[in-house]
Amino acid sequence: MAQAKARSPDGFPADLSGAGKDDILELSREYRVDFLRLQFTDILGVNKNVEVPRSQFPKALDGEIMFDGSSIEGFVRIEESDMLLKPDLATFRILPYDDEGGRVARLLCDIYTPDEQPFAGCPRTTLKRQLERARKLGFSMMAGCEAEFFLFEKAADGSPTTVTHDSGAYFDLGPVDKGEEIRRVIIEHLVAMGFEVEAAHHEVAIGQHEIDFKYADALITADNLTTFKFVVRNVANRYGFLASFMPKPIEGTNGSGMHTHQSLFRGKENAFFDPKAEYQLSRVAASYIEGLLQHARGFCAITNPLINSYKRLVPGYEAPVNVAWSMRNRSPLVRIPDRRGLGTRCELRMPDPSCNPYLALTVQLAAGLDGVERKLKAREPVNRNIFTMSFRDRRKYRIDELPRDLHEALELFEKDAVIQAALGEHLTERFLEAKRNEVMQYNRQVSRWEIENYLGRY
Repeated sequence: MAQAKARSPDGFPADLSGAGKDDILELSREYRVDFLRLQFTDILGVNKNVEVPRSQFPKALDGEIMFDGSSIEGFVRIEESDMLLKPDLATFRILPYDDEGGRVARLLCDIYTPDEQPFAGCPRTTLKRQLERARKLGFSMMAGCEAEFFLFEKAADGSPTTVTHDSGAYFDLGPVDKGEEIRRVIIEHLVAMGFEVEAAHHEVAIGQHEIDFKYADALITADNLTTFKFVVRNVANRYGFLASFMPKPIEGTNGSGMHTHQSLFRGKENAFFDPKAEYQLSRVAASYIEGLLQHARGFCAITNPLINSYKRLVPGYEAPVNVAWSMRNRSPLVRIPDRRGLGTRCELRMPDPSCNPYLALTVQLAAGLDGVERKLKAREPVNRNIFTMSFRDRRKYRIDELPRDLHEALELFEKDAVIQAALGEHLTERFLEAKRNEVMQYNRQVSRWEIENYLGRY
């Protein structure tokens, strides 16, 4: 069994905000970095990178490395293929292990066109644009995401399976929870790369795990999620396992969610907190929550982007299917945790970890800001178990349901002007194109369930 021990370079600076080209070159020399990964995500949230050797570091840091954008899902067509990678120097991190061939560092990048203009299809730039909109309104967005994942065994030929390596349940310990060792190594890697990990535990389903890291500015949180996925999958692979962020890999048990905690700040003050208001939630908080609820059906295709996502969003497995909010009840879409003061926040429970984190946070912020700008009044909270409510009660509380499948989610997304405006015309068109093709491919398949239920009967 391969070992994947984390090793943090001694004295490596924890904060690189304000770092310049010369600083990064000096760190690369000091820690003997041999290769630099220029990392970005495609429209679907899949990590991509261009790796350059030491001789190309100055060129890479100047944002002069080009790649073929026509080869990346949702970027550009063949006639406009050249794209530039512009690194965010504050994201420079040395990977806490040595691969064969040398030490590797990475930088997260924004995508630019050859004429040095921000690329309209760059997910990271899209989130930055929405954060700038919030800044002009006097707010910054803080977010924290709980991305669950499964660990599966691999077949003898290395192909993936859905065979789990443990029989653990919520918060179980070893020897029932056999993922403890891998989780600890993942945490060591994350800490070495600057994460503040708050907790880790076994989740409800067998083979399912969660590692929580501290909330941060929304852009940093999105960056952290891309790094988190990379580290989890890399460590699992080194141990001979498959880590999967697929929303519902196993029938009949809980799927993996990515509950997203969020709040708006004015400077150092939490704009969601008002000690004199009902529930100690400010008017800003109430309007933001209502914005989330009014647009949830419209942005569901972004936060839950797979055919498989909607096999998680069904009753009976703790995933939300109802558009409502509550103070403590976990059956609605939005929950308000008990903490107040600086910790006042809302938790959106619908996203799953297959989403593009930059786009997911973009649409959530856009929805909330729309509520704030329009000064929407929050509907009445639902503190009952919605799953047991009658149809009449559900109508009384204005409880809608989330889309039942990706096709319906895309139809609702196409009707939501606020969410489309947040993403922009390019991303909207490319996303719809990619996802409609996914639906078409799925609809052509004949499943085992259909054969077993229809073949002999009709």
